[in-house]
Amino acid sequence: MLNGNFLSPVWPAPENVRALVTTRQGGVSEGVFSSLNVGAHVGDVAEHVAENRARVQSAVSVPLAYLNQTHSPDVVQAAESVSSALDADASVDRSGKAACAVMTADCLPVLFCDRAGTVVAAAHAGWRGLAAGVLENTVAAMQADPADILAWFGPAIGPDAFEVGQDVWDAFCRKLPEAKTAFRSIGEGKYLADIYALARLILAKIGVTAVYGGEHCTVLERNNFFSYRRDGQTGRMVSLIWLEK
Repeated sequence: MLNGNFLSPVWPAPENVRALVTTRQGGVSEGVFSSLNVGAHVGDVAEHVAENRARVQSAVSVPLAYLNQTHSPDVVQAAESVSSALDADASVDRSGKAACAVMTADCLPVLFCDRAGTVVAAAHAGWRGLAAGVLENTVAAMQADPADILAWFGPAIGPDAFEVGQDVWDAFCRKLPEAKTAFRSIGEGKYLADIYALARLILAKIGVTAVYGGEHCTVLERNNFFSYRRDGQTGRMVSLIWLEK
């Protein structure tokens, strides 16, 4: 649900669990980064990124724990990534002292919490990380019964825009045969992939079935979201989740 310059998850999370996703609106960046780019690694003016991050931070009651994302399956404690971004693609928090944060511009951001509101997590799931196990590792790091975990899919590249090759089909379907249902052949070894469907299949396999979101397409919704696949050089959104003490 769009609320000003932020997207708010619609899901039955506990009251003390807070989450939001930035859009591309409401910042100071210019040109291809217009306007709320939070990515410091994409070539934007550093002062603009700092101001944009400050605007996002003003909406959150705890420090944001950005990550140095590398399309890995690695998970860290969010509080340990506040002062200096750690190399990882997911973070977990039980302390209520940091907001788990992942940046995206087509890759799938997945936010997690447990039904009791004791633990939250965020994962950056591009196809490489998704195939390598970033969602499985994130759920394991939460140390909660998968049946008690809620997941919400933030804006990612949609199934009508995500053209992939045989390598991506192989990465999923050779170890998860039912993943074939998430691919639509368009000939010559090319497919349209549904990253939302792939993530749902992976989560269901490990017992996480309370899954929400997944209705946006970053490529097609040009006014709301950055898209690397669409634009090449572009900004980044950030998806956040934290425990409100």
